[in-house]
Amino acid sequence: MEDICVIGLGYIGLPTSGHLSSKGYNVLGVDTNRDIIEALKNGHVLIEEPDLKTLIKDSIHRGKLSFSLEPQKSDAFIIAVPTPIFENHTANLDYVKQAIRNILPYLEKGNLIIVESTIPPRTIDDVVVPLLQEGGFSPQLDEVFVAHCPERVIPGRILVELNENTRVVGGYTEQATRKAANLYRDVIQGDVYETSAVTAEMVKLMENTYRDVNIALANELAKISHHLGVNAHDVVELANMHPRVNLHQPGPGVGGHCISVDPYFIIEKAQDLSPLMQTARKVNLSMPDFVVEQIENMIHKNKQSTISVLGLTYKGNTDDLRESPALIIVDKLISKGYHVKCHDPHVKQNMTDLDLFSLEESLTGADIAVILADHNAFKRIESSIFTKHMGTPTIFDTKSCLQELNGVKLYQIGDLSEYSDSKYINRVSS
Repeated sequence: MEDICVIGLGYIGLPTSGHLSSKGYNVLGVDTNRDIIEALKNGHVLIEEPDLKTLIKDSIHRGKLSFSLEPQKSDAFIIAVPTPIFENHTANLDYVKQAIRNILPYLEKGNLIIVESTIPPRTIDDVVVPLLQEGGFSPQLDEVFVAHCPERVIPGRILVELNENTRVVGGYTEQATRKAANLYRDVIQGDVYETSAVTAEMVKLMENTYRDVNIALANELAKISHHLGVNAHDVVELANMHPRVNLHQPGPGVGGHCISVDPYFIIEKAQDLSPLMQTARKVNLSMPDFVVEQIENMIHKNKQSTISVLGLTYKGNTDDLRESPALIIVDKLISKGYHVKCHDPHVKQNMTDLDLFSLEESLTGADIAVILADHNAFKRIESSIFTKHMGTPTIFDTKSCLQELNGVKLYQIGDLSEYSDSKYINRVSS
C-alpha cells in the first residue's frame, strides 16, 4: 500500500493527511471547499494547531502530499468528514454518505475504506455497506475492506495524539479489521486494538458520553453549591482526595464536536434506555443560562452595563469555536440588550460575526469581565490590567483561570461569594 486518499480536510482530516505523508505514504487530501483547497495548495494552513503548518509544508515540499477537489484511485480511502446533528438531535450523515458516493468511481477491488468520522452505532452496517453494495462492491466478500477507526485526539495536541494514542479498529469483516489495523500499526506508536465495527462505533461514543455525564455532575454540583452557599471548588478538591474519586471542575457548558454531540448518537438509537445520558445533556445545556443569570445578578440587571467577554472558543489555546457555550452566552447577553465586547487571542475576525477587540479595548469601560475560555494568556493576566481599564473591576471566572487578584472582585462559577482563600482548608493549588 502506497497511496492514500483522505476525504475531508478539517480538524481531523488535514492533520491525518500530514501525519500519513510524514510516514512515507503518498497522500491526496480532498475537500469540496474550493477555498480550502486553494489555500492549502499555496501553503496556507487555516487551522491553528501546534506544528501543523510546518508538517503540511514539509510534506508538500517532499512531494508526498497534494490536494484536490476530487478523489483519485488509491489503495486506501479515509473518510474524515463532519457529522453534525439536526435540530432534533439526530445524526446528520449526509457528508458521510456523499463521501462514499464520491469515491465509488475510483474504487477498485481490494481497496481499504476507513471511516474515521464519529458515527452512530450500526452506521457501517446499515449505511456505508449498503452504499458500497449499490456501487457494485461486496464488503461481505472482502471485495473492498470496510472499517471504522474513530479519531480520539484533542485540539492543541492533535499531532502528538495521532502518533501516540491507542486506536480501536472495527472492521465489517475480520479481514477488513486486520487490514485496517495493520495500516495504523505502520504509522502510530500507540497500541491498536481490533474489534467489530459496531463495537468501535460505541467505544468512541461512550468515551465522550462518559465525559459528558461527569461534567454534568460537576455542573450540577455548582448549582447546588450556589443554592446552599457552599464552595464547589473546595468540595471537588476535598472529594478528590479519596483514592477512587475524580470529580471534574464545573464550567460554563460543554462545547466541541465530540462531548456535546456524541451522546445524541447513542440516545437516538435507544431513547427509552438512555435517561442518564439525556439528563446529563440537559444539565450541560442549561449552563449558559446559569452563567447569564449570575452575570445579571452581579451587574444588578443594569441594561446600560458593558460586559467584557474573554474567550470564545470551547477549549483553551485553540481557535475551535464549534458548539462553544461562550457563543451561546454572548448571544443571550446581546439579545437581552447588554453591550458586549469580545476578546479572544486565538480567534481571527473572519472566523466570527462578532466584533473582536483587543484585551485592553474589551476591558475599557466594562462593568464586568467574564472569562469563558481557559487560554494560557488569561491565566497570566495581572490585576493591574483590570484595575487600569475597569472602573470597579469585577471578574466572573467560569474556567478557574485566576487566583486572588489585588483590587479585583473575583467570582468563580463554583464559588459565587466574593473570592477568598478557603477558611477551612489550605488549597492544593496554593
